[in-house]
Amino acid sequence: MFHSIQPAMLERMRFLEARDVEDRTDGTPRMQRLRQIPPETGKFLALLAAGAPQGHIIEIGASAGYSTLWLALAAQATGRRVTTFEVLPEKVALARETFRLAGVEHIVELIADDARKHIEQFDEIAFCFLDAEKEIYGEIYEMVIPRLAKGGLLVADNAINHREALQSMLDRALNDERVDALIVPIGKGELVCRKT
Repeated sequence: MFHSIQPAMLERMRFLEARDVEDRTDGTPRMQRLRQIPPETGKFLALLAAGAPQGHIIEIGASAGYSTLWLALAAQATGRRVTTFEVLPEKVALARETFRLAGVEHIVELIADDARKHIEQFDEIAFCFLDAEKEIYGEIYEMVIPRLAKGGLLVADNAINHREALQSMLDRALNDERVDALIVPIGKGELVCRKT
């Protein structure tokens, strides 16, 4: 899967990685920064998504589409599509550009809206990546878990670096009888929940 990354996708990934580093050091305001996952987390997501059961692959918080590209690799390898959500117009524009330049528009559907308005339309979610504003994590968790396919995965970013803000949601997940859950110390920390 990683060996089949097309040059256009790789080029866009490198561009976004450089831009993310720049955003974090040049004083770009927080909401305008890409705030994306590091490459090792992208690979981790792609591996998990490729091994997920049949069903939908969704992402909540596309930003400029970097993590979506990793999910697109998994979707491509398994004959699926990715549906991703983003609410900020400037990020939506960047994500559209990313998917066009990387040549994944046929695999990725970008919905420029709040995912909470759409999650109920998805049954049998195979894989969900959550990387949005931290105050909605708990609500998203409660919406997604009942819709996961058996063996389906919810992965939530920032489980270590924003642990304080996410503590109640993390406690809920780690003690939820509907899932097996743990926090993986990769990148900024990933909460991984598998529907039992």
